[in-house]
Amino acid sequence: MLTDASAASLTPFVSSNVALGAIVHTDGWAGYSGVRAAGFDHQPRKQRARYPVREWVLPRAHRALSNLKTWLQGTHHGVSPQHLQVYLDEFVFRHNRRRTPLAGFQTLLGLGAAHEPSTYREIIRPPKPLAEQSG
Repeated sequence: MLTDASAASLTPFVSSNVALGAIVHTDGWAGYSGVRAAGFDHQPRKQRARYPVREWVLPRAHRALSNLKTWLQGTHHGVSPQHLQVYLDEFVFRHNRRRTPLAGFQTLLGLGAAHEPSTYREIIRPPKPLAEQSG
């Protein structure tokens, strides 16, 4: 889990979740300054809002993050870090089915019928790093 957006936090996070040598596209945030030295092909891009001569980088990702923040603040009025993953899972589920609400409802019914409910302990358990996950 990231404690902040500093280089001291972001570089180890990228190192533990991204394959060494991969191309890492980011915005121009200074917190990514150690990514290249850690062995990645870091390709930072400045956003157009502050740098009019530059192009938008990952505009759909920025829109999705903006929608996520608006949804979290508007629907849930904020979320504790302890429960963040569950809310992110819900957002992804809804986002991936946003154009077919009936299919989303049917999927939810199917998942509910096929799986046991999650326990509170499962909800608050810290996620495994990607390197430890199978599949």
